[in-house]
Amino acid sequence: MSALLSVPLEAWSAPPADDAPAAVAVPQGDFISIRGVQLPLADLVDRRLFTPEERVRLRAQLLQAQPFPHLVLDDVFSPALLALVAQEFDDPSGSRWKEMKTRYESTRRTVAGAALGPATQLYFDIVHSGWFTEWVSEITGVPYLLPDPKLYGGGLHESRTGATFAVHRDFARHAHIGLKNEMVFITYLNKGWDPAWGSALELWDHQRQHCVTTVQPEFGRTVLLPHGPVSYHGHTRPLQAPDNRPRRSVAAYFYTSPVANQPVDLEAVSVFMRIHRIDRAKAMARMMLPPVLWSAARRLVRRR
Repeated sequence: MSALLSVPLEAWSAPPADDAPAAVAVPQGDFISIRGVQLPLADLVDRRLFTPEERVRLRAQLLQAQPFPHLVLDDVFSPALLALVAQEFDDPSGSRWKEMKTRYESTRRTVAGAALGPATQLYFDIVHSGWFTEWVSEITGVPYLLPDPKLYGGGLHESRTGATFAVHRDFARHAHIGLKNEMVFITYLNKGWDPAWGSALELWDHQRQHCVTTVQPEFGRTVLLPHGPVSYHGHTRPLQAPDNRPRRSVAAYFYTSPVANQPVDLEAVSVFMRIHRIDRAKAMARMMLPPVLWSAARRLVRRR
Protein backbone atom coordinates (compact mmCIF):
# COMPACT_ATOMS: atom_id res chain seq x y z
CA MET A 1 0.00 0.00 0.00
CA SER A 2 2.70 2.51 0.99
CA ALA A 3 4.69 1.73 -2.15
CA LEU A 4 1.78 2.82 -4.30
CA LEU A 5 1.47 6.07 -2.40
CA SER A 6 5.13 6.93 -2.98
CA VAL A 7 4.34 7.39 -6.67
CA PRO A 8 4.15 11.09 -7.69
CA LEU A 9 0.65 12.52 -7.70
CA GLU A 10 0.58 13.20 -11.43
CA ALA A 11 1.14 9.50 -12.14
CA TRP A 12 -2.15 8.47 -10.56
CA SER A 13 -4.30 9.47 -13.52
CA ALA A 14 -1.80 9.02 -16.33
CA PRO A 15 -0.79 5.82 -18.13
CA PRO A 16 2.72 4.63 -17.26
CA ALA A 17 5.63 5.52 -19.48
CA ASP A 18 6.91 2.80 -21.79
CA ASP A 19 10.09 2.43 -19.75
CA ALA A 20 8.44 2.65 -16.30
CA PRO A 21 9.21 -0.33 -14.02
CA ALA A 22 6.20 -2.52 -13.36
CA ALA A 23 6.71 -2.17 -9.59
CA VAL A 24 5.97 1.57 -9.60
CA ALA A 25 3.68 2.03 -12.60
CA VAL A 26 0.19 3.15 -11.62
CA PRO A 27 -2.01 2.81 -14.71
CA GLN A 28 -5.28 4.66 -14.98
CA GLY A 29 -8.10 2.92 -13.13
CA ASP A 30 -6.07 1.35 -10.31
CA PHE A 31 -7.76 1.23 -6.94
CA ILE A 32 -7.44 -0.02 -3.37
CA SER A 33 -10.22 -2.15 -1.91
CA ILE A 34 -11.04 -1.90 1.81
CA ARG A 35 -13.90 -3.96 3.23
CA GLY A 36 -15.38 -4.25 -0.24
CA VAL A 37 -15.23 -0.51 -0.99
CA GLN A 38 -13.14 0.37 -4.03
CA LEU A 39 -11.08 3.56 -3.65
CA PRO A 40 -9.61 4.77 -6.98
CA LEU A 41 -6.04 5.96 -6.45
CA ALA A 42 -6.72 9.02 -8.60
CA ASP A 43 -9.50 10.13 -6.23
CA LEU A 44 -7.83 9.70 -2.83
CA VAL A 45 -7.13 13.44 -2.68
CA ASP A 46 -8.48 16.47 -4.53
CA ARG A 47 -5.65 16.92 -7.02
CA ARG A 48 -6.76 20.45 -7.87
CA LEU A 49 -5.26 21.60 -4.57
CA PHE A 50 -1.78 20.52 -5.66
CA THR A 51 -1.29 22.69 -8.76
CA PRO A 52 1.41 25.39 -8.62
CA GLU A 53 -1.21 28.14 -8.76
CA GLU A 54 -3.23 26.62 -5.94
CA ARG A 55 -0.15 26.24 -3.75
CA VAL A 56 0.49 29.98 -4.06
CA ARG A 57 -3.14 30.77 -3.24
CA LEU A 58 -3.20 28.46 -0.23
CA ARG A 59 0.00 29.95 1.15
CA ALA A 60 -1.45 33.46 0.90
CA GLN A 61 -4.66 32.27 2.56
CA LEU A 62 -2.69 30.70 5.42
CA LEU A 63 -0.59 33.82 6.03
CA GLN A 64 -3.61 36.14 6.02
CA ALA A 65 -5.64 34.05 8.46
CA GLN A 66 -6.44 35.45 11.89
CA PRO A 67 -5.65 35.37 14.78
CA PHE A 68 -2.51 33.52 13.62
CA PRO A 69 -1.54 31.73 10.39
CA HIS A 70 -3.60 28.63 9.74
CA LEU A 71 -5.51 26.97 6.94
CA VAL A 72 -8.99 25.43 6.79
CA LEU A 73 -9.82 23.24 3.78
CA ASP A 74 -12.82 21.10 2.91
CA ASP A 75 -12.74 17.84 0.96
CA VAL A 76 -8.98 17.40 0.67
CA PHE A 77 -9.52 13.63 0.95
CA SER A 78 -11.93 11.17 -0.63
CA PRO A 79 -15.21 11.10 1.38
CA ALA A 80 -15.36 7.33 0.87
CA LEU A 81 -11.91 6.95 2.44
CA LEU A 82 -12.83 9.14 5.42
CA ALA A 83 -16.07 7.22 5.98
CA LEU A 84 -14.03 4.03 6.25
CA VAL A 85 -11.63 5.73 8.67
CA ALA A 86 -14.56 6.78 10.87
CA GLN A 87 -15.81 3.19 10.98
CA GLU A 88 -12.49 2.01 12.40
CA PHE A 89 -12.96 4.02 15.59
CA ASP A 90 -15.51 1.39 16.63
CA ASP A 91 -13.38 -1.69 15.93
CA PRO A 92 -12.99 -3.40 19.34
CA SER A 93 -9.99 -5.39 18.10
CA GLY A 94 -8.27 -2.36 16.64
CA SER A 95 -6.09 0.42 17.99
CA ARG A 96 -4.85 0.86 21.55
CA TRP A 97 -6.31 3.92 23.25
CA LYS A 98 -5.20 6.24 26.03
CA GLU A 99 -7.77 8.11 28.12
CA MET A 100 -6.84 11.73 28.90
CA LYS A 101 -8.83 13.06 31.87
CA THR A 102 -7.39 16.09 33.67
CA ARG A 103 -8.57 19.52 34.76
CA TYR A 104 -7.55 20.73 31.29
CA GLU A 105 -8.80 18.09 28.90
CA SER A 106 -11.11 15.14 28.56
CA THR A 107 -10.42 13.08 25.47
CA ARG A 108 -9.06 9.77 24.26
CA ARG A 109 -6.49 9.10 21.59
CA THR A 110 -4.50 6.23 20.18
CA VAL A 111 -1.10 5.58 21.71
CA ALA A 112 2.08 6.21 19.73
CA GLY A 113 2.92 3.32 17.44
CA ALA A 114 -0.55 1.74 17.69
CA ALA A 115 -1.69 -0.61 14.93
CA LEU A 116 -4.27 1.13 12.76
CA GLY A 117 -7.13 -0.08 10.61
CA PRO A 118 -6.46 -0.31 6.86
CA ALA A 119 -8.35 2.86 5.93
CA THR A 120 -6.74 4.85 8.74
CA GLN A 121 -3.30 3.58 7.76
CA LEU A 122 -4.00 4.57 4.17
CA TYR A 123 -4.95 8.09 5.27
CA PHE A 124 -1.68 8.47 7.18
CA ASP A 125 0.32 6.86 4.36
CA ILE A 126 -0.94 9.69 2.15
CA VAL A 127 -0.27 12.44 4.71
CA HIS A 128 3.23 11.10 5.44
CA SER A 129 4.21 10.54 1.79
CA GLY A 130 7.03 12.58 0.27
CA TRP A 131 4.90 14.50 -2.23
CA PHE A 132 2.24 15.35 0.39
CA THR A 133 4.85 16.48 2.93
CA GLU A 134 6.45 18.65 0.25
CA TRP A 135 3.03 20.21 -0.47
CA VAL A 136 2.58 21.04 3.22
CA SER A 137 6.13 22.41 3.32
CA GLU A 138 5.54 24.67 0.34
CA ILE A 139 2.24 26.00 1.68
CA THR A 140 3.65 26.78 5.12
CA GLY A 141 7.09 27.92 4.00
CA VAL A 142 8.79 25.47 6.38
CA PRO A 143 11.50 23.44 4.58
CA TYR A 144 12.76 19.98 5.51
CA LEU A 145 9.54 18.86 7.22
CA LEU A 146 9.58 15.42 8.80
CA PRO A 147 6.45 13.30 9.42
CA ASP A 148 6.10 11.00 12.42
CA PRO A 149 4.87 7.52 11.42
CA LYS A 150 4.45 6.56 15.09
CA LEU A 151 2.01 9.48 15.51
CA TYR A 152 3.18 10.77 18.88
CA GLY A 153 0.35 13.03 20.09
CA GLY A 154 -1.55 12.31 16.89
CA GLY A 155 -3.47 9.36 15.49
CA LEU A 156 -7.16 8.92 16.25
CA HIS A 157 -8.74 11.50 18.59
CA GLU A 158 -12.17 11.20 20.16
CA SER A 159 -14.12 13.41 22.57
CA ARG A 160 -17.28 12.22 24.29
CA THR A 161 -20.28 13.90 25.90
CA GLY A 162 -19.23 16.76 28.18
CA ALA A 163 -15.64 16.76 26.92
CA THR A 164 -13.61 19.97 26.67
CA PHE A 165 -10.02 20.89 25.89
CA ALA A 166 -8.73 24.05 27.58
CA VAL A 167 -7.09 26.75 25.46
CA HIS A 168 -3.44 25.82 24.96
CA ARG A 169 -0.44 25.72 22.67
CA ASP A 170 0.82 22.34 21.53
CA PHE A 171 4.11 20.90 22.72
CA ALA A 172 7.24 22.52 21.27
CA ARG A 173 9.38 19.39 20.90
CA HIS A 174 8.80 15.68 20.43
CA ALA A 175 9.26 14.12 23.87
CA HIS A 176 11.26 11.13 22.63
CA ILE A 177 13.39 12.27 19.70
CA GLY A 178 13.72 16.01 20.35
CA LEU A 179 12.54 17.23 16.95
CA LYS A 180 10.89 20.65 16.81
CA ASN A 181 7.10 20.58 16.44
CA GLU A 182 6.18 22.75 13.46
CA MET A 183 2.47 22.06 12.96
CA VAL A 184 -0.47 19.73 13.35
CA PHE A 185 -2.63 18.48 10.47
CA ILE A 186 -6.19 17.53 11.52
CA THR A 187 -9.08 16.04 9.53
CA TYR A 188 -12.53 15.84 11.11
CA LEU A 189 -14.87 12.88 10.67
CA ASN A 190 -18.25 14.06 12.01
CA LYS A 191 -21.12 13.78 9.53
CA GLY A 192 -24.17 15.98 9.99
CA TRP A 193 -22.45 18.14 12.59
CA ASP A 194 -24.59 20.78 14.34
CA PRO A 195 -22.78 23.85 15.77
CA ALA A 196 -25.30 23.85 18.63
CA TRP A 197 -23.56 20.75 19.99
CA GLY A 198 -20.53 22.82 21.06
CA SER A 199 -16.95 21.52 20.85
CA ALA A 200 -15.92 23.73 17.92
CA LEU A 201 -12.20 24.38 17.53
CA GLU A 202 -11.51 27.85 18.94
CA LEU A 203 -8.57 30.01 17.86
CA TRP A 204 -7.71 32.67 20.44
CA ASP A 205 -5.96 36.04 20.30
CA HIS A 206 -2.30 36.25 21.32
CA GLN A 207 -3.21 37.82 24.68
CA ARG A 208 -5.50 34.88 25.42
CA GLN A 209 -8.41 37.19 26.17
CA HIS A 210 -11.04 36.06 23.68
CA CYS A 211 -11.79 33.63 20.87
CA VAL A 212 -11.27 35.25 17.46
CA THR A 213 -12.65 32.52 15.20
CA THR A 214 -14.06 29.01 15.40
CA VAL A 215 -13.83 25.98 13.11
CA GLN A 216 -16.72 23.53 13.17
CA PRO A 217 -15.46 19.91 13.15
CA GLU A 218 -17.50 18.90 10.12
CA PHE A 219 -16.88 15.73 8.14
CA GLY A 220 -14.10 16.16 5.58
CA ARG A 221 -12.82 19.44 7.00
CA THR A 222 -9.04 19.68 7.40
CA VAL A 223 -7.15 22.19 9.54
CA LEU A 224 -3.44 22.94 9.17
CA LEU A 225 -2.32 24.62 12.37
CA PRO A 226 1.30 25.83 12.51
CA HIS A 227 2.83 25.83 15.99
CA GLY A 228 4.12 29.10 17.41
CA PRO A 229 4.25 31.34 20.48
CA VAL A 230 0.71 32.67 19.89
CA SER A 231 -1.03 29.59 18.42
CA TYR A 232 -3.53 29.22 21.27
CA HIS A 233 -6.47 26.96 20.53
CA GLY A 234 -8.87 24.53 22.18
CA HIS A 235 -12.55 23.62 22.45
CA THR A 236 -13.98 25.01 25.67
CA ARG A 237 -17.70 24.49 25.06
CA PRO A 238 -18.64 21.01 26.36
CA LEU A 239 -19.71 18.49 23.74
CA GLN A 240 -23.48 18.00 23.91
CA ALA A 241 -24.38 15.90 20.87
CA PRO A 242 -27.51 13.71 20.87
CA ASP A 243 -27.32 10.01 21.70
CA ASN A 244 -23.83 10.43 23.20
CA ARG A 245 -22.44 10.97 19.74
CA PRO A 246 -18.63 11.49 19.88
CA ARG A 247 -16.49 14.11 18.18
CA ARG A 248 -13.81 12.41 16.05
CA SER A 249 -10.73 13.40 14.11
CA VAL A 250 -7.38 12.13 12.87
CA ALA A 251 -4.22 14.16 13.43
CA ALA A 252 -0.59 14.13 12.33
CA TYR A 253 2.27 16.33 13.48
CA PHE A 254 5.13 17.56 11.31
CA TYR A 255 8.60 18.31 12.67
CA THR A 256 11.97 19.76 11.72
CA SER A 257 15.47 18.87 12.87
CA PRO A 258 17.42 21.50 14.83
CA VAL A 259 20.38 20.93 12.49
CA ALA A 260 18.41 21.06 9.23
CA ASN A 261 20.05 23.03 6.39
CA GLN A 262 23.31 23.52 8.29
CA PRO A 263 26.67 23.16 6.49
CA VAL A 264 27.56 19.57 5.70
CA ASP A 265 30.26 18.09 7.93
CA LEU A 266 32.04 14.74 7.84
CA GLU A 267 29.22 13.06 9.75
CA ALA A 268 26.86 13.76 6.84
CA VAL A 269 28.90 11.96 4.18
CA SER A 270 30.01 8.40 3.59
CA VAL A 271 33.46 7.46 4.92
CA PHE A 272 35.51 5.40 2.48
CA MET A 273 38.23 3.01 3.62
CA ARG A 274 40.74 4.10 0.94
CA ILE A 275 40.98 7.79 0.04
CA HIS A 276 42.57 9.11 -3.18
CA ARG A 277 45.52 11.45 -2.73
CA ILE A 278 43.75 14.41 -4.29
CA ASP A 279 40.89 14.04 -1.83
CA ARG A 280 43.33 13.81 1.08
CA ALA A 281 44.92 17.05 -0.11
CA LYS A 282 41.52 18.73 -0.34
CA ALA A 283 40.61 17.63 3.16
CA MET A 284 43.91 18.96 4.52
CA ALA A 285 43.45 22.28 2.73
CA ARG A 286 39.95 22.65 4.10
CA MET A 287 41.22 22.08 7.63
CA MET A 288 44.03 24.63 7.28
CA LEU A 289 42.32 27.42 5.34
CA PRO A 290 39.84 29.87 6.89
CA PRO A 291 36.26 29.23 5.66
CA VAL A 292 36.25 32.42 3.57
CA LEU A 293 39.39 31.41 1.67
CA TRP A 294 38.13 27.84 1.22
CA SER A 295 34.86 29.10 -0.30
CA ALA A 296 36.75 31.48 -2.59
CA ALA A 297 39.04 28.68 -3.75
CA ARG A 298 36.07 26.43 -4.56
CA ARG A 299 34.39 29.18 -6.59
CA LEU A 300 37.62 29.76 -8.51
CA VAL A 301 37.92 26.06 -9.37
CA ARG A 302 34.31 25.94 -10.62
CA ARG A 303 34.93 28.80 -13.05
CA ARG A 304 37.72 26.95 -14.82
